[in-house]
Amino acid sequence: MSTQNPYPLLERADTPDQLRQLDESELSELARQLREFMVESVSKTGGHLSAGLGTVELTIALHYIFDTPKDRLIWDVGHQSYPHKILTGRRERMSTLRQRGGLAGFNKRSESEYDCFGVGHSSTSISAALGMAIAADREGEGRRVVAIIGDGAMSAGMAFEALNNAGDLDANLLVILNDNDMSISPNVGGLSNYLARVLSGKLYSSAREGSKKVLGSMPTVWELARRTEEHVKGMVVPGTLFEELGFNYIGPVDGHDLPTLMKTLDNMRSLKGPQFLHVVTTKGKGYPPAQDNPCAYHGVTKFDLDSGAMRSSAGNAGPSYTQIFGQWLCDIAERDERIVGITPAMCEGSGMNEFVSRFPERYFDVGIAEQHAVTFAAGLACEGMVPVVAIYSTFLQRAYDQLIHDVALQNLPVLFAVDRAGLVGADGATHAGAYDLSFLRCIPNITLMAPADENECRQMLYTGITLNSPAVVRYPRGTGPGVEISQEMSAIPLGKAQLKILGKKSAILAFGSMLSAAQEAAEQLGASVVNMRFIKPLDVAMILDMASNHELLLTIEENAVAGGAGSAVAECLAAHDVHCPIIHLGLPDVVTEQGEHQQLLAEYGLSAAGIIQAVDGHFASHDNPSVVAKLGSR
Repeated sequence: MSTQNPYPLLERADTPDQLRQLDESELSELARQLREFMVESVSKTGGHLSAGLGTVELTIALHYIFDTPKDRLIWDVGHQSYPHKILTGRRERMSTLRQRGGLAGFNKRSESEYDCFGVGHSSTSISAALGMAIAADREGEGRRVVAIIGDGAMSAGMAFEALNNAGDLDANLLVILNDNDMSISPNVGGLSNYLARVLSGKLYSSAREGSKKVLGSMPTVWELARRTEEHVKGMVVPGTLFEELGFNYIGPVDGHDLPTLMKTLDNMRSLKGPQFLHVVTTKGKGYPPAQDNPCAYHGVTKFDLDSGAMRSSAGNAGPSYTQIFGQWLCDIAERDERIVGITPAMCEGSGMNEFVSRFPERYFDVGIAEQHAVTFAAGLACEGMVPVVAIYSTFLQRAYDQLIHDVALQNLPVLFAVDRAGLVGADGATHAGAYDLSFLRCIPNITLMAPADENECRQMLYTGITLNSPAVVRYPRGTGPGVEISQEMSAIPLGKAQLKILGKKSAILAFGSMLSAAQEAAEQLGASVVNMRFIKPLDVAMILDMASNHELLLTIEENAVAGGAGSAVAECLAAHDVHCPIIHLGLPDVVTEQGEHQQLLAEYGLSAAGIIQAVDGHFASHDNPSVVAKLGSR
């Protein structure tokens, strides 16, 4: 006997064209089914949950009112866009979410015509939407463009740069602020919904434009009228800032009130010029565990649907590198009152919860503002503080100029604890820390370290604050090999590698997380293994010794081969006119897609088997070992 289909309306709205065939009276039930399907689906795959649960009604309203994909919807970050994926022909593939060959966890242009802009890092939507709006105006096709951005993403300077430019260009653009955390939330209700409908209506807009024309010939009167309008609106709506930037502000609107959303969006679709709609939503809406604790359910592993209990991720039972950093930060803060912790909106992800509770006056969450975080740290360092910036590798890319100009050129003692270095599994290309060794090692004055295990991570962090110059400790996501962590802290000799195994014929120079695979491979190869520890400064003496006493060098790193640690070794050999065949294993010159971490490492040859194959292949194909192997990667 077949069970009854729990999502009949959802099946009738598999695409926006089908959605628009539904009667408006059916949309509330569709929202319920969509929310229920999303929770059930993500419970089986893991992913980002609470943000998307808050945008169910907004997503339905947008696709119902706008002619997508002709009209463009640009979702900022992508955490909030799972309902969008489900309603744009991808419902049946949600079981493959964030898996190798499956749906991406973020919006991706190659995945769907409804994903008109690829996202992953925040605060890009308004800039991209503005470009599309200007292009649409040039084409003259009447296409509408909508950017949907969260209140967290609005803390980034890039969003305000785009707003400022959009107001100046007078583009036909709608920006929707999905506000699920701002203090304006209590204003949502009957009055504000009524005001939204009035302010977005044709009568108000016509009167407003007519007043401009009539009063425009009387500048003094027009200025008085304009300021009066702004201050009257400012008493009931928080839109003065956006009005000053050139936007027509509407809201705040209850983001779960479908009739109001539909009417407001329908009104705003025909308005010309920059429009700003403020929508207030509840993170985790409709699923009690996520609604009660939206932060914990922002990104989830697989979880039990009834209880909400999440399954632990794979790895040893020891602390993760993130937790090691968090404990070290608390320990060093107890010793040194100059220590301050800085994060660009990644407190939980960077392991700073305990630091916040124990040292709140020394904790600074600057919001999604990586550039500011780095220069803010530089200012603190100038005045004798010891700033520790906890940041993901992929997000440090956003503050590259500040890292060079404001920290390195002034040789300021800022410590960067760079988490999620290397591959990050299911989060995919937008969050992979694939390039930090390459873009950091070329910067003067920086010390760059990569720990091979948990204890080394703790000691490197301590080493970094003893240098009185910029320092970076980059470590991977998850747990390490499981070594014992010493509570004592001692500085590692600067630029000194560690010979772990003395073998013959070939030598493996392992950087950071790749040491375990190197040691495993060495057991079969009889190779030497060096834990390089420092990418900058390199242990030149160790490299030259290995090159002089072995027939082959192999470097391995969880970073792009191009310009990475292996390239630094090759440059060292060239500078000393030492000729030794060398193989570089690392991430190839391709976009690294999502997938299970160990699976991806094996695919790119970053495993014991990959090392063995590379070394055996070299000796099998090179009769003359003095010929330098072609640089490349697996």
